[in-house]
Amino acid sequence: MRVLVYGMGVLGSYLAHALIRGGNDVTVLARGKRAEQLKQDGLVIRHYFQLKNTIDQVKVIHELQVDDHYDLIFVVMKYNDFSAVLPILAENQSQNIVLVGNNADAHGMLSILQEKSIVKKNVGFGFQISAGTREESGRVICIRGGGQMLLGSIDGEIPFKPLLDHVFKEAKYKLSYHEDMDAWLKSHIVPIVALNSIGFLHNGDVKKVSKDKRLLKQAISVMDEGFEILEKSGYTITPASQVNSIRKHKKAVYYALKIVHKLPFMKWVDGSFSEIAALFDSFGKLKQPLNIATPHWDELENKAISKFYSNKH
Repeated sequence: MRVLVYGMGVLGSYLAHALIRGGNDVTVLARGKRAEQLKQDGLVIRHYFQLKNTIDQVKVIHELQVDDHYDLIFVVMKYNDFSAVLPILAENQSQNIVLVGNNADAHGMLSILQEKSIVKKNVGFGFQISAGTREESGRVICIRGGGQMLLGSIDGEIPFKPLLDHVFKEAKYKLSYHEDMDAWLKSHIVPIVALNSIGFLHNGDVKKVSKDKRLLKQAISVMDEGFEILEKSGYTITPASQVNSIRKHKKAVYYALKIVHKLPFMKWVDGSFSEIAALFDSFGKLKQPLNIATPHWDELENKAISKFYSNKH
């Protein structure tokens, strides 16, 4: 199968590795220094928990042409970067696309692809369970227990599910399907914005985060309010265990967050606050018509966003 991985950050790199090892004809789209590293050294990954390095040779392109055809395209990038590539995907003749990553506007992205495409587009949404960082040399440090992606569509079953199953048949990678992917993605964003924000306020120093009792407790309250925004907007929190833990076992969640932020690999969990700022903005649009108070959410958002713009100047 001809597969394109569009975006070669940490997550895209691991996905490309899994697809190559699964016997697929894989092309990756990368630009600038990243493209040169891949051409010269191959796709180099340090598998943190597995204590091994792998190197895969990959075909690299710099842009997606209108007449380029792939059986399947995975677009793996940050939420705030999707908007720039949607018109490019719409113009391309390939039909089957999976948008992978944090996504607060799956319906909007689907509409753009369907309305502007020259051919019928089958679109799925995915979230890869993985994390890590990319070193200056281009080597990716990947933190994972095993390759896994949660997938779903906006309306019913993914129409190209048999193709996905075939592409991953020989890969050491698990696919799980969810019937309400939009709700799952929005539910996942709540802890993402809370935990990334408190890390950002401490400049990524996870040890300081683990010792900041007030901020950890505020993050828990922020998650509670975030779930309320979704509930009032008509979404079902999924998995439900998230909101149950936050509301019924706050003390246990506090100690769990404290312990997690002390773990050595947390320093390699790569993140970009520009993406978090975009996710805050999307949630602001959800919250605007609701008549609910979210003081903890508002305070954390204001502090983090203020620091973000201050750093930019």
